[in-house]
Amino acid sequence: MIKNANMRKSILSLCIAAAAVAAQAKPVYQGSVRTQEFRVREGIGNVLAKIRAGKPVSVAYFGGSITQMDGWRRLSLEWLKAKYPKVAFTEIAAAIGGTGSDLGVYRYRQDVLDRKPDLVFVEFATNDSWRRPEEIWENFEGIVRQTWRTNPKTDIVFVYTITAPMMEDYGKGVSPCAASAMDQLADHFGVPSVDFGWRVAADVRQGRLVMSTGENETAVPKDTPDRDRVINEKLKAEGKLLFARDGVHPALPGHGYYLESVKSAWGAMEGLPAADHAKRLKDVFFDASLADAKMEALAPTMLTGDWRQLQKGEPQESFASRFGGSPYRATKPGSKLKFRFKGTRCKLYDLLGPACGQLWITVDGRRRAHPVPRFDSYCTYYRLACLDVFDGPDGIHEVEIELDREQPSRQSVAFRLKNPEKELAGPKYNGTDWYVGRILLAGELLPGGSDAYADMGVPIYGAGMDVFGDDKTDRLAWYCNMLH
Repeated sequence: MIKNANMRKSILSLCIAAAAVAAQAKPVYQGSVRTQEFRVREGIGNVLAKIRAGKPVSVAYFGGSITQMDGWRRLSLEWLKAKYPKVAFTEIAAAIGGTGSDLGVYRYRQDVLDRKPDLVFVEFATNDSWRRPEEIWENFEGIVRQTWRTNPKTDIVFVYTITAPMMEDYGKGVSPCAASAMDQLADHFGVPSVDFGWRVAADVRQGRLVMSTGENETAVPKDTPDRDRVINEKLKAEGKLLFARDGVHPALPGHGYYLESVKSAWGAMEGLPAADHAKRLKDVFFDASLADAKMEALAPTMLTGDWRQLQKGEPQESFASRFGGSPYRATKPGSKLKFRFKGTRCKLYDLLGPACGQLWITVDGRRRAHPVPRFDSYCTYYRLACLDVFDGPDGIHEVEIELDREQPSRQSVAFRLKNPEKELAGPKYNGTDWYVGRILLAGELLPGGSDAYADMGVPIYGAGMDVFGDDKTDRLAWYCNMLH
């Protein structure tokens, strides 16, 4: 029972506000939307106004590997520079291969907003293709709200890439699930969208474009020397182009298709006025909690055991530019990362790699049943990753993550190796390393121990408490029960 009158009033106010939110109807995924090359909605009038005034324009490209590679990103910026030769365009290259909007929403401020963009292209349709619409909505609403809370004159464009498996949907005249979910949210916020798949799918159906080399298995056997060149020459002789060797990452002609879609959408938006995007933030679409998503640095006081911050020139230190600082490395089992936060979400921005170990995650005294490996079937190299730690009710939470003494199984990567038995026994694939760059939070880091909050009447989730689900009515019920 809560005795402090002020605390009772605060929680009562929270209950009333939460009840009002709970009473609002949640959006429901409306199914695949009819595919079309672009939807202008509120357009990009703020950017166009700066261009007409001859002012410098900063363009951010935010997404995964398809945007990171040398392709539509470079081509579109070159096109803008040629179209508006009197305008100084600056590129913000903020795409990271193999990552989706789940990491993007946390790194967005550091990688994009702090660099003051005028226009942001957001591309996660491929890497989010397996996510539920609700997850996509949470992440994308966070991205939109962070943008317009920072600067309501920043224009946003969602772009939807295509892969070979998506051709089934495009063949039915609809966009895949991820793009459709993104477009439903785009409607709410007035964000223009460009569906790259529309133009690509049209030429595939017309026989002018081939989605991948996999469609040439019979005509050009896998053991053919210089196979890619042979395939391209064969297709050229037939009047065709290859979209992507793997059906995912376009070859340069494939990126040319993406550029043409950007150009078409741009032309359709040129006559639209500048929009005040701030008014769009009044109504929550699905969940506004990730509007405060952020990255926080690790502090030495959080670390126990064998930890060391990497120095310039050391392997894996090159990821510092992505983390916003050099990562910490632990190598000995039993090394721990411990911290406290107040909020609803927590992840870690770390690395997966050949010699990485596995982790025991404990939150509010509850230890997971199994360790979480920082290794997967792609780990012939090191790459950025996102470790889920907590997603639950708002409150003060205690996190402890310990490096396990056992290595994870390395067998998932065996099919990528020429001599799996020998290579997996070597030093590259043996170790219990853990590289951590940043803490990702929807909330705030807290200093000190739990005793510092005991007199404040603030709920501290402990081992004796139930773990609530994602349904915010559970949170509402808990807060209201605290009043009695």
